[in-house]
Amino acid sequence: MANQWKKLKQPSSLSLSSSCLFLSLLSLASLFLFFSIFNTSHQTNSVKNKVLYSKSCIFTDGQWIYDPSINSPRYDNSCKEIYKGWSCIGSKKSNALDIVKWRWKPYQCDLPQFDPLSFLHRFRDTNIGFVGDSLNRNMFVSLFCTLKQASGDVKKWRPAGADRGFTFLKYNLTISYHRTNLLARYGRWSANANGGVLESLGYKEGYRVDVDVPEGTWAEAPSFHDILIFNTGHWWWAPSKFDPVKSPMLFFEKGDPVVPPLSPDRGLDMVLKHMIAYVDKRMRPATTVFMRTQSPRHFEGGDWDQGGSCQRSQPLSPQEVEELFSLKNNGTNVEVRLVNQHLYRAFEGTKFHILDISHMSEFRADAHPSTAGGKKHDDCMHWCLPGLTDIWNDLFVAYLSNVADRT
Repeated sequence: MANQWKKLKQPSSLSLSSSCLFLSLLSLASLFLFFSIFNTSHQTNSVKNKVLYSKSCIFTDGQWIYDPSINSPRYDNSCKEIYKGWSCIGSKKSNALDIVKWRWKPYQCDLPQFDPLSFLHRFRDTNIGFVGDSLNRNMFVSLFCTLKQASGDVKKWRPAGADRGFTFLKYNLTISYHRTNLLARYGRWSANANGGVLESLGYKEGYRVDVDVPEGTWAEAPSFHDILIFNTGHWWWAPSKFDPVKSPMLFFEKGDPVVPPLSPDRGLDMVLKHMIAYVDKRMRPATTVFMRTQSPRHFEGGDWDQGGSCQRSQPLSPQEVEELFSLKNNGTNVEVRLVNQHLYRAFEGTKFHILDISHMSEFRADAHPSTAGGKKHDDCMHWCLPGLTDIWNDLFVAYLSNVADRT
């Protein structure tokens, strides 16, 4: 009986084999199901990314949509890098919190808000430089304040001649701003007592602009940064800075005056040509370079020194945009499209990528500091922070992904 009982307790080899086979098949089925789900999810994400950053999607072709579900801005006025005149929340501008509730929606895809933590991880050990006038500083501050929300371990320093800069220590990611108004070196010029070509033409004073010499603030930037975002434009159409009669721009090349003297727009073309050659020669092999298009102004009723203002509380309609910016009308704010004509012509066929923020920004007459800027006149040029330049950075990150897909 004991032996019979022992035999009953022991499973047969056939039963054991069947059990093992069943368990093996069950395990294989589970693994197949897991990988099917993973692959489906991975493929879905890949397809989504391809749609989001599709080469056929024109990010600048879209519309602004009011989204009341956006309850709070990405950062607030406690970010100390925000220039006081741009802190519309701190200055209690009436629509300061409403500005960020407008979302840009391209017609053919989506432009999501970039994730600062993912950005820090992705661009670990990277140097990013903004080179240009105060509108590029506007964009630089927006990026810094957004990233600082995700990582507060920051060290302030100014690499490669930068006006300001920061390193996010945990990620060794450095972002900096190199201030330059014209890209080229310039300074006051006065007639020489011994005479010269310009003196013989009747010039007594003005500004000397060396078209082939980069301003020292950014001369070392191409050999330091992995990603560069340039801009220029506002100062080229600024009679208050460069009066065509009292203090004209006088262009020099290879140390000699360009004769006959050039108009500012022709001078801009020469500066861009030399700037492209300079960057191309000195940048690192894998550096990604952008030229940001012109940021629009929204003065209505006159220019900044003629009582012009920007009192809008919501974006313009397409018809209003055309009335304000059409080259045919030759109005106060025509500068944006004039400058862009020069930029697109200069950078076609170069290694530079165009970061086009102009048309989407033309609608946003509501997003300037206006009277909250603290100036004697309305500030209809710079942008409130938080505000529109946050969307520029969403576009910047999307363009970076687009560039990466092509390489």
